[in-house]
Amino acid sequence: MKKVAVTDYSFDALDIEKSVLEPLGCQIVDQKSGKDVAKLMALVRDADYVITQFAPVNAEVIGAMQKCRVIVRYGIGVDNVDLAAAAARKIPVCNVPDFCTEEVADHTLAMILELTRRIGENGAKVRAGGWGLAVPLEAMRTLRDMTVGVVAFGRIGREVALRLKPFKCRILVTDPVVSASRIKEEGFTPVSLDELLAQSDLITLHCPSTEKTRYMINAQSIATMKRGALLVNVSRGTLVNTDDLVAALQSGVMGAAAMDVTDPEPISPDSPLVKMPNVIINSHIASASTAAAKKLRTDAANTVAIAVRGGKPPNIVNGVKG
Repeated sequence: MKKVAVTDYSFDALDIEKSVLEPLGCQIVDQKSGKDVAKLMALVRDADYVITQFAPVNAEVIGAMQKCRVIVRYGIGVDNVDLAAAAARKIPVCNVPDFCTEEVADHTLAMILELTRRIGENGAKVRAGGWGLAVPLEAMRTLRDMTVGVVAFGRIGREVALRLKPFKCRILVTDPVVSASRIKEEGFTPVSLDELLAQSDLITLHCPSTEKTRYMINAQSIATMKRGALLVNVSRGTLVNTDDLVAALQSGVMGAAAMDVTDPEPISPDSPLVKMPNVIINSHIASASTAAAKKLRTDAANTVAIAVRGGKPPNIVNGVKG
């Protein structure tokens, strides 16, 4: 019987995974809270396959794997998995790249509209018995008059840009791996990252967290932005230096921020960001919907199933042939 180790998951149960894998002779062993490295090492030691969500599958954990044939991440980003360590062991790492695109794009647009129209704060004033604007007039912005910078033009970034188009704002796009001609074909303006930061009234981040992008929003890059610029981050918390963001928001250099992700996660209730009226924080839930969760779990299980049957698993992200 093949062992499938599930390091952690945010679902109620693993019924979908079991329905796909148990008929293939697999036993699913799970550890719902998988942040303890020693426990993770024990869990994966004799696993044939590993599925992970947020657990730190670092070099030490991967080094404990004696016969693992594939690591599958519940999600798009794979920054919790040491890709190089897995590659050194010739273990392919796979993700689920095409789930939750619509949900995250919708969530991004909702955050953009909240930052520009301040719906929550104005509604709260009425609930408290007040009337009239709850924020200064200059905080109420019109997208048509703004320049919006979209950082990365993958599945989600593209959908965000397409959702913004009917609002008639100027849309700048930067992506080192997407051609300028393709961006122009979609009706947007290709620019460098430096140009985007300098020209945008609102910046929305849709890139993975890598060595090149980690803490790309920092004191130095913030200093190049327009004063009062708005920031949306639904990608990864580690794209933003938290201390530098706090300082910029407190000083007024940045006008407001909306984040579905933070660094660290969960964010400390004592963080200054939690108490700022010009900051919106969600708990990494932009992907949430019944349909998205079902697809995520089914695709992750099917990736393992392909490997169980002896096939090459799809969506390998660490260069291993599989």
